[in-house]
Parts: sequence; structure tokens; C-alpha cells
Amino acid sequence: MKNIILFLLLISFLQADDKTAKVVIDLTTSDVVKFEKNILKGIEVHKTHYANILKELEVAVVIHGGAYKFFLKNLTNSKYKEDKKLLKVYNDLKKRIATMSDTYEVEFLMCKAGMKKNQLQESNIVEFVKIIPTSTIGLIDKQNEGFAYLPVKD
Repeated sequence: MKNIILFLLLISFLQADDKTAKVVIDLTTSDVVKFEKNILKGIEVHKTHYANILKELEVAVVIHGGAYKFFLKNLTNSKYKEDKKLLKVYNDLKKRIATMSDTYEVEFLMCKAGMKKNQLQESNIVEFVKIIPTSTIGLIDKQNEGFAYLPVKD
């Protein structure tokens, strides 16, 4: 009887793993259009696709390179304060990015080493972003957890 229960537990564990796909997005683009297409729209499309085939999609986004600017609370005291394209859409982007975190449970991870280089303060990063030592560590960790790698670059 114990063997049967253990066998059934093992089968259910293996099947549960089949219901989750995982992707880590290596986000370095500074292009607003590319960010909107690949992150804001792309993640929604992919989440919907997997939901339609009764699977989950777990998404992590590692932020570095030119992508820091999309995750600031305030552009005023940053090097991005003159970015006209960003300023036009910034308030809308902030709401949509928060929806990615809240509704779609996207995990956002930001490279601390690059924050220092870009003179960004943790207090000016949106609350749902987790600060990690380096982008490389984040990408290695996620890939070792079984996440597929997807770059979004300029």
C-alpha cells in the first residue's frame, strides 16, 4: 500500500512539473517600442497562450543595460530626465509594468552593479523590483532553475 501511495505521489509531482513553462528574459533594450512589444504585450500574449493549453508560464525579467529607465519611480533626478520618447509614455508604462508584476506575476530582477554605474538609487526603483548583485548571477540562477533564455536587446 505504501508503495502505491509513493508511486501516485511521484506521478502527480512529475505531472505538476509538466504544467509549468519557465522563461527568463534578458532585458537590456532602451527602446520604448521594443520594450512595449516584447515585454508589455509579449508577456501577456505568451501567458494567454499557455493558459489556453492548460499550462502555466513563469516569467522572470533580468533588468540591465539600457532598460533601467523603465523601472524608476521618478525620472526627474536621473540621467533619463531628457528622454522625450520616454517622458511621453512614462506614466502609462509605469501602470502597465505594475500590472505585469501584479496580474501576471512576473518577477523583475535588477542588476545592482549597473545601478551603481548609472547612479541609480534603490529608493527610486519601483517597489516590485528585486535588486540582485549582478545580471549574470540572475541569469545563471534562473537558467539553473530550468528557465529558458530569451534576450530582448537593442
